[in-house]
Amino acid sequence: MEIQSVFDLIKAQYGDAVLDTHMIGDMPCMVVEKQQLTGIVKELKENENCGFNFLTDLTVIHYPDNKEKELCCTYLFHNWNTNVRLRIKTYMTASDNHMPSLVDLFAAANWLEREAFDNFGVIYDNHPDLRRILNMDDMDYHPLLKQYALEDETRTDKNDTFFGR
Repeated sequence: MEIQSVFDLIKAQYGDAVLDTHMIGDMPCMVVEKQQLTGIVKELKENENCGFNFLTDLTVIHYPDNKEKELCCTYLFHNWNTNVRLRIKTYMTASDNHMPSLVDLFAAANWLEREAFDNFGVIYDNHPDLRRILNMDDMDYHPLLKQYALEDETRTDKNDTFFGR
């Protein structure tokens, strides 16, 4: 399977919903609009010319300085038959942090989406059991969002010149 043919097939069906296709090292990557994510992933899974039948991983990256694209949801898919992997990225604003759930397509998305919700606050619409999985239920924040300083800035017992800051 040639990855460019997969890119061309998805672009032909979804047009402008495919924002970018490129390679990161030897990993093919496709950036898509979040509104079309479910349809694109379903096509990648069910079309015999694609065959991405395994969701390897799902994570979120927080870019607080990237206005209108603060959160990046990244999915890694694998075609077991051809041993080809594919990364799908979609961006969202911190204020509109809703994503469509992929649990109906991949059972593994259940726990992965719960982890992303717990750590980053992304709300997966139509998820069957979206609740915290790693942190305490009474936490009122999401620990992997870059909202707080890494260290206590009131400390005076450290000399940052030794740490290249």
